[in-house]
Amino acid sequence: MKIVLSGGGTGGHIYPALALAREIKKLNPEASFLYIGTEKGLESDLVRREGIPFEAIEITGFKRSLSLENVKTIMRFLTGVSKSKKLLKQFKPDVVIGTGGYVCGPVVYAASRLNVPTIIHEQNSVPGLTNKFLSRYVSKVAISFEESAQFFPKEKVILTGNPRGSEVVSHIGSRAIESLGIDSNKPVVLIFGGSRGAKAINEAVLKNIEALKDKPYQVIYITGEVHYQSVKDELDLVGTPPNIIVKPFIHNMPEILPAVDLVVSRAGATTIAELTALGIASILIPSPYVTNNHQEKNAQALVADGAAMMIKESDLNGNTLLKTIDDIMLDGEKNKMMKEAAKRKGMPDSARRMFQIIKDLKR
Repeated sequence: MKIVLSGGGTGGHIYPALALAREIKKLNPEASFLYIGTEKGLESDLVRREGIPFEAIEITGFKRSLSLENVKTIMRFLTGVSKSKKLLKQFKPDVVIGTGGYVCGPVVYAASRLNVPTIIHEQNSVPGLTNKFLSRYVSKVAISFEESAQFFPKEKVILTGNPRGSEVVSHIGSRAIESLGIDSNKPVVLIFGGSRGAKAINEAVLKNIEALKDKPYQVIYITGEVHYQSVKDELDLVGTPPNIIVKPFIHNMPEILPAVDLVVSRAGATTIAELTALGIASILIPSPYVTNNHQEKNAQALVADGAAMMIKESDLNGNTLLKTIDDIMLDGEKNKMMKEAAKRKGMPDSARRMFQIIKDLKR
């Protein structure tokens, strides 16, 4: 089985593709992969680090206003389609899978023109422009939220969940969290704002350092690489309580998450998939800086079912954050109910569902 993967721009598009590749490899050790991305994107580093063969094309997104740059984008798209066709003819894939981002456009479109079976995977509740465009040409559309089905041709849609969910479930029982200095017998709150961190979340946490030291729960606080030094400087002035572990970033997040009782984070698609697959209660603070405000819509899908609480960034401060954490962590029954609700939303077999689609198309 030969599979081409394409996805780029943000980790939310790349991590599901890599998780799918790892899970497919477990299900079919003979499977081989080619990843087509861009050299400037995050994928060029992440994919090569996984040891997956990588090829690059050049592509950019459309501006939302009339611009000469859009003419250049159309030319790059056509050039990208041409190069993608050459790569596909050389690799001869059984299926091509796009997980989002501009780079998927020429790659998946080229595959459809060559009559290669194609799948796009949409992680968010509101799809991006590229997946909306590609949905007219692909064989199947895999979605993570029921809410996104309305944006695609009904006959092509299959609810699969996000492959990242399958990956984190495989780490249940891991004791990796103890390597951070955490006592596995005490409740744990994990706070993070993505790989780069979130200034608003950091500011709210820093206002609560003194109050957090007397809480009966532990806190893993991930600042993001960009903000780590400034946070550390502030903590050096007041001291870091023993029940708070501060890190700039955690690379083995799938190994840490299964031991966590509450997550405070943005509402990105990958995070949502992990939380629901594992059944973790959450406080979601959607980023207001994303296209179509899709993070708020992602969060609402969990809030509606009682799996999460949401704080809009405009309402976020030290008081609202600490009160919401305490409301969940100091009420065992509430925490339990939220975990159960999250679990009901989860699809830990998402990679197997995707694999079944691939096998069906391959026939």
